[in-house]
Amino acid sequence: MKLRTVCLVFILFIGSNIQSQIIDGFVDDESMLYAHTKQVNQFFRRFNGEENRLGERFSVNDSLFQNSSFRKEFVHFLFDEESTIIKDALKNEFVNQVANEQPEFLNFHGGNWFAQVRTSFIYKGEEKECTLFLKLQEEKVGSKWVIANVLFEPFAAYFVSTDSLDESQKRFLHPLSHELDFMNLIKVFRQDQILEQYAEDGFSPDYLSLFIYEFRKGNLQFKNILEVKFHIFQIENWYMELSEFNRKSYNSGWLISNLLKISESDKEVLKKFIYQN
Repeated sequence: MKLRTVCLVFILFIGSNIQSQIIDGFVDDESMLYAHTKQVNQFFRRFNGEENRLGERFSVNDSLFQNSSFRKEFVHFLFDEESTIIKDALKNEFVNQVANEQPEFLNFHGGNWFAQVRTSFIYKGEEKECTLFLKLQEEKVGSKWVIANVLFEPFAAYFVSTDSLDESQKRFLHPLSHELDFMNLIKVFRQDQILEQYAEDGFSPDYLSLFIYEFRKGNLQFKNILEVKFHIFQIENWYMELSEFNRKSYNSGWLISNLLKISESDKEVLKKFIYQN
């Protein structure tokens, strides 16, 4: 009888302990789920101080709505804490700027940000990576994402940068070519393969047109989406990179993966670097 009682107590103890672990684990998982910044729209709201860590939106009349003190604390949670690229001093400077007496907010429809989508295509029988750059385009009613640029290595290999040519290698059409009915074009197209040097200053290959052309010809077949990230230039003198992190942690979802302090005049240079054009 005593043995049965001891066994019963032991079973009840083990059962309650397992149940406690399950409940604690569930609560822990649930809180992580709430902390997870699941959507890009949600990142914008949290950055602006319009939503708490439980995913509940503030009323515009709420004292915490876009509250500077709340934002100073909350924006820190929107950085990838596992990254060693962004130093704490830089984070603090950034947070103090966006949440000061003259706060700065992100605007989903404010332009000056774009998506970078790494994809895979089958190109002439081989799998190749292709990067698409997309931006929001405002319409009369609503908005839509449109492809603004394409980065595809096989296309880039078609073109030569004239900046890489030595002066002795450079060729041009003589200014009196018109008097010869441009007959010297025969030599250009028969012998010279570097046609870019005959293009006007500022010429840049239009990879998007090439992409559409090759797709129409059946040389490109879409396979998969590999990675998505966003480049945000809306904050004065700052650039942010936004990436998605899927991990069992409070610090997960869409987070700031890179941060640069950069002058407004240098932002266009950085954009060209990202586009690689």
